Amino acid sequence: MAHSAPDGDSPEITLYGIPTCDTCRKAMAALKAAGRKVRLHDLRAEPLAPDHWPALLERFGDKLVNRASATWRGLDADQRARPPAELLAEHPTLMKRPLIRAPEGLFLGWSAETRAALGVD
Repeated sequence: MAHSAPDGDSPEITLYGIPTCDTCRKAMAALKAAGRKVRLHDLRAEPLAPDHWPALLERFGDKLVNRASATWRGLDADQRARPPAELLAEHPTLMKRPLIRAPEGLFLGWSAETRAALGVD
């Protein structure tokens, strides 16, 4: 799932999100301010392959689907009833953001626990 940076070096942290997401921007800024090397993987420009979603759903469960998002509100009842892996593959912005892959592990959201684990105040 992680991709190399354009310069060929692997980033220390890959943040999966979208550039217009306030939480993603806050996380990027805080990580950079803490001296961490971080790269944004824009889910709109480069969606994850459909085969990545089942493992992420197994790891994070229902928390992976952001039911408070504008994308979710735009879905009708039939669409919302579809399996989460299918929904996320079709609408990657339904994912709770950010998803962070770091040497410390894989994190969902920008919670106090995530910040502490990544050494960010």
